[in-house]
Amino acid sequence: MLTDAELAKNIAKSAGDLLMSLRANFSGDLDDLRDTGDAQAQTLISGLISENRPDDAILSEEAVDDLARLNADRVWIIDPLDGTWEYGEGRWDWAVHIALWQRSADDITDAAIYLPATGQLFSTDVPPVLPKWPLDSAKIVVSRTRPPKRLTEIQSQISELLRKEKLAQSLELLEVGSAGAKTAALITGEAQLYIHDGGLSEWDAAAPFAIAKAAGLVVKHFDGSELKYNKAQVKLAAIYLATPKMADLLNQIEL
Repeated sequence: MLTDAELAKNIAKSAGDLLMSLRANFSGDLDDLRDTGDAQAQTLISGLISENRPDDAILSEEAVDDLARLNADRVWIIDPLDGTWEYGEGRWDWAVHIALWQRSADDITDAAIYLPATGQLFSTDVPPVLPKWPLDSAKIVVSRTRPPKRLTEIQSQISELLRKEKLAQSLELLEVGSAGAKTAALITGEAQLYIHDGGLSEWDAAAPFAIAKAAGLVVKHFDGSELKYNKAQVKLAAIYLATPKMADLLNQIEL
């Protein structure tokens, strides 16, 4: 029998491969491609979870929220296609998110994200090893379409601290689509900070942020509190992901 982490990886990979094949062979308009991708990935993922873990509940962006999950001991929190817009544009920065929340831990215990266009698969059972701090520059990764309202101010303050600590001359900007792809940028060392000042839902965050924590990244709400999942209200308050060194700098400014 597959472990929960192995199952998460297998499901993410299967859904991602389906989405890549669909995009390569689709002849309709882009909105139809996005809708079809969302629907087919949802059907595949929910079917595989039900087949392998029939007693578990599911919370998904692409399905009606059954609040019976609030009393369940195990809840799969999934985003079948995170970055639907980027997927339709033919871009790389979209992902499949699969996470398992367990009541015994009151947290995500197993997770996988798959970026099919780049072939990157990350999971909690084999935590990524964070690269060393870059020698020449530091980067903040933000949403392509909804950057933080105080981005310019935060970027300026962190840049000043980076120069003071002789870590980098500035904090450069990196715009990326899905939350999974942004998290991958930190895991692989392309960026050292990810800020989102509100609007994410549990399915956006659960899988990538659990992997980020397993890799040693700091994942917090702006007020310093930990993220909580399987709540009736699935919207999350403002969050940041940071390398430990960058998190120390963040503590010196007001978010």
